Amino acid sequence: LFETDEAQGLILMSDLGRQTYLDVLNEENAFGLFDAATDALVAWQKISRPAVLPEYDHAVLKREIDLFPEWYVARHRGYQMNDRQKEIVGACFEKIIAHNLAEQRVFVHRDFMPRNLMVSTPNPGVIDFQDALYGPVSYDIASLMRDAFVSWGESFVLDVTIRYWEKARKAGIPVPADFGTFWEDVEWMGMQRHLKVLGIFARINYRDGKPKYLADTPRFINYVRQTSNRYHDLKPINWLLDEFEEEKSRHEWTF
Repeated sequence: LFETDEAQGLILMSDLGRQTYLDVLNEENAFGLFDAATDALVAWQKISRPAVLPEYDHAVLKREIDLFPEWYVARHRGYQMNDRQKEIVGACFEKIIAHNLAEQRVFVHRDFMPRNLMVSTPNPGVIDFQDALYGPVSYDIASLMRDAFVSWGESFVLDVTIRYWEKARKAGIPVPADFGTFWEDVEWMGMQRHLKVLGIFARINYRDGKPKYLADTPRFINYVRQTSNRYHDLKPINWLLDEFEEEKSRHEWTF
């Protein structure tokens, strides 16, 4: 977008083309592309202010995370939680949401990931921002580094996240002063997103008849397991996964 004339209803803009980050990413160019992506993210967050976008509040976070037990656990895995399990997992969900809501707030793209970043000049072009909200500062970097369609090693994820955090601090973005605190925020925010995405991918399959996204659910199960193994308060999520994975393996063994 180069120029606008609201009075005449005119916009001068260019097409972003067809090439996304997902199309071109490889081990050689990944660092440069992600460096440009975090520059764009900081620029986006820097203009944040309240009362412009809808709030990413408790109701939205809860509605999203509840997609996991409804669509992934019950519908996709066919596992019915008992009352005690529902109580424990529900309490765990509330801890996740409370942690998310304790963060400082900025503009949140909600799908800031390689599929929505276009290779362009300047780089990147950012698309699919129509669902943006005002919410936790760690959300978009968590979305970028724990992607739905490509996984990165832990050292690369940490490197890019640290560099983003340093840029954000210099730009006045309200990230915590201590990186360890921020990293924990990223992980807990990521957990909410991973569980939501698992539910969404299952829902897209059963409700909308689009099965292709189910192929990427193991990636998110791995993200969930990695994070829940690191925090005692998140252990119930792993226990739940163990329950229906064991049930599924027994059925496969029987047949």
